[in-house]
Amino acid sequence: MSEENITRLELDGKEIILIGTAHVSKQSAEQVKEVIEAEQPDSVCIELDEQRYQSIKKDSKWQDMDIFKVIKERKATLLLMNLAISSFQKRMAKQFGINAGQEMIQGMESAEEIGADLVLADRNIQVTFSRVWGNIGLKGKFMLLTEVVGSIFSRETISEEELEKMKSQDMLNSMLQEFTEYFPKLKKPLIDERDQYLAEKIKNAPGEKVVAVLGAAHVPGITEELHRDHDLDKLSERPSKSKAPKIIAWAIPILILSIIAYTFATNPSAGMQQTLSWVLWNGSFSAIGTAVAFAHPLTILSAFVAAPITSLNPLVAAGFIAGIVQAFLRRPNVRDFENLSEDVFHVKGFWNNKVTRILLVVVLANIGSSLGTFIGGADVVRLFFENL
Repeated sequence: MSEENITRLELDGKEIILIGTAHVSKQSAEQVKEVIEAEQPDSVCIELDEQRYQSIKKDSKWQDMDIFKVIKERKATLLLMNLAISSFQKRMAKQFGINAGQEMIQGMESAEEIGADLVLADRNIQVTFSRVWGNIGLKGKFMLLTEVVGSIFSRETISEEELEKMKSQDMLNSMLQEFTEYFPKLKKPLIDERDQYLAEKIKNAPGEKVVAVLGAAHVPGITEELHRDHDLDKLSERPSKSKAPKIIAWAIPILILSIIAYTFATNPSAGMQQTLSWVLWNGSFSAIGTAVAFAHPLTILSAFVAAPITSLNPLVAAGFIAGIVQAFLRRPNVRDFENLSEDVFHVKGFWNNKVTRILLVVVLANIGSSLGTFIGGADVVRLFFENL
């Protein structure tokens, strides 16, 4: 049995075997099967949380999704990001003729075959996303979204030999160094904290021999963190939300309305000009966003009408209105949900599938409305000073 990508540790009388895998590597899945059969561990830990585990177990995960609920709970952007990441991973996996995450599936199957306890060792993905999003600032958010969107259009291919090289610790250390250079605040919640969480779950797994199936990027960190104690409850806390965004979200509409009201009182003609500018900039940019998503003409119209109003009300977004209208006019059918995992494999599929098109409508309508608010607001202020 090859010991490459395998780390063995003795800890408090417990034997721990870490398998560093690449999530789209055929060799990784085969090695997981080989190691578990040879070692016959008491427990098998896999780098999944309950949510991702259930999505793998339940083939009907997409069919069960309520698109209206996704829009109402403001999860459209998160879901679109998940699908974009999934798209990139599926393209890599298809290149090598395997399923994405096959090594985790193999860990689940092998654990069941030998009667070992299966431990879902990773932190809840929603907690990780919220901690990532809350720690990277405005610039980081923009860069992360750019990377994710770029992954949809990427057609990069690599050889499986290159993929296997990525699992060596030296290569990993250099990868992480480059990663933290571009996203210094992203590494902590995405890598470091999960290393700590995974290490604690592995350390406390039942039995005297434990095999852990992990993404190779986590192995060096987990190897260190296994020798420390960690508070899982603290690592699972969602970050407290700053009050600043809420204050700004209300301050801008109040400022805009106050300026327009004052201008109307002193110069009705200029006040009308401000109002028209606000409506046109907001409505037009939001409508353009929905048009880019190839929305229904009535959806585009609804975005144009809604954006100037919703921009003055932080409780409702233009994308929410446009998304609901698009969902009613182009309601996804069962086939759309069934084909979702395949459609996101191609850029064209994001626009062809009714589900992802609704998500694009929500996100692009909101982006357009935000741009319209910035430009329209600046024009309202300009007209105010011109008419003082």
